[in-house]
Amino acid sequence: MTYQYPDTVLMIFCKAPVPGQVKTRLSPPLTAAQAAGIHIELSETTLKRATQGRLCPVQLWCAPSIDDDFFSASAAAYGLALRQQQGSDLGERMHRAFESALATYSHALLMGCDCPSLTGADLEQAVTALRQDHDLVLAPAEDGGYVMIGLNRPCLELFTDVHWGTSQVLEQTRTRIKQLHFRHHELEEQWDVDTVEDLARYRASLISI
Repeated sequence: MTYQYPDTVLMIFCKAPVPGQVKTRLSPPLTAAQAAGIHIELSETTLKRATQGRLCPVQLWCAPSIDDDFFSASAAAYGLALRQQQGSDLGERMHRAFESALATYSHALLMGCDCPSLTGADLEQAVTALRQDHDLVLAPAEDGGYVMIGLNRPCLELFTDVHWGTSQVLEQTRTRIKQLHFRHHELEEQWDVDTVEDLARYRASLISI
């Protein structure tokens, strides 16, 4: 397959859609099965957006393993390579993914699968920033985290002693970036789907398209 940027890889972190283990903050009012359905819908939207422009190779980084039928079906439907997440916490899993990807590719981006506001144009802007000698690219989120990060070389310091899942993640990461004297580029602020309010916003965005 021909890509616009074959020296860059986009890694997408995704959990298997097991009811009770994904989108738990949507239950209640949704049932566990309904929340898992939302997870599948968001993931498929992300994969379609990531692959439709043939911007760069895409890898789906799976948890807890690559054995779920959803992952194999996604690989077949979207031409993805499947990878296994490795590590005891999110930071270690992210760092190990970058180590793996940057052993093969010159530039790597990592994102989750539940950010419907991130567009194809945003992805291309991130790739371009990395190719223009920025050390890091970041897509900040309204909730105080970030939805995507990109690097040209692995950097353990960015992923160590971070309070994952809190509103402090973005501030802590920006502090590390300054300490490391990284030249970095930030995209416009994004939003992801974690709460019932986020889900309503997502549904409204579909109506407005």
